[in-house]
Amino acid sequence: MRNIVYVMILMASIMTSLAQEAFKPVKDIPLYPNDIPNSKPTPRYYIEKLNIDWITIVSNPTLIPYFPAKGTANGTAIIIFPGGGYEGLSMVNEGYNIAMAFNKIGITAFVVKYRLPADTIMLNKTIGPLQDAQQAILMVRKHAAEWGLNPTKVGIIGFSAGGHLASTLGTHFDRLVVENKDNLSARPDFMILLYPVITFGEKTHGGSRDALIGKTPPQNLVDLYSNEKQVNANTPPTLLIHAEDDDLVPVENSLLFYNALIKNKVKAEMHLFQAGGHGFGLNNPKSKDKWMDWCNDWMKLNGFL
Repeated sequence: MRNIVYVMILMASIMTSLAQEAFKPVKDIPLYPNDIPNSKPTPRYYIEKLNIDWITIVSNPTLIPYFPAKGTANGTAIIIFPGGGYEGLSMVNEGYNIAMAFNKIGITAFVVKYRLPADTIMLNKTIGPLQDAQQAILMVRKHAAEWGLNPTKVGIIGFSAGGHLASTLGTHFDRLVVENKDNLSARPDFMILLYPVITFGEKTHGGSRDALIGKTPPQNLVDLYSNEKQVNANTPPTLLIHAEDDDLVPVENSLLFYNALIKNKVKAEMHLFQAGGHGFGLNNPKSKDKWMDWCNDWMKLNGFL
């Protein structure tokens, strides 16, 4: 009996190891092989800090790939932008956990550790995160063949302030702020936005707005980064997820973006949880419904799976 128990424990250990190996990310890939654009010399004291889920003081942006288990990839890619109010990055809750969930349905995922806007390390902090977002999608498309990806099925997902960055990428793709020597498209093929900061107007999240464009920004910057004002007919199909009781990023952010999408005849779907608050990541503890199920169905409906 003891031997049987030992064998069962050993087999469980092997299976756990194999599962972990299937989802083990490749080493971080620097977003910029040479000089980082729009950067100042980084002070010695400006050192990246990691506290379990939370990364701050990012000066060296990277792309972190998660490949599905062998034989399960379907060619679709998703680029993930964790949230954190443009002051930090929730790399586990809104990054790695999300990547592994997409891997389970055959999607290759890339978590972006993007620079956080700071006058200390940037010449113009208002474009720093967008540069990294554009560079990420250009890099994924450039290596599509190498990584077994379909370059016409590259989507993005963003959470909270990462949702603001994703929606900026999805509405400002014609305003390139990085080099594009290969003349690749910076337009995402689809967008998924969870409790996103969208507007920098009345219903904004003040911390995100202040971090990106300052406490007393000129009106032209407020309008430029109020992404509900930047939607047009070429904006990618979008799925929105929010909780009505979000007391940090008001649900009106998703409503404003959804209305702009509908007005411009962009394919859009929105799901609102009655409760769930802000920052729930993969699973809303106040609901048995799984937004990943909605996401899976929506992606199939639109031909991305």
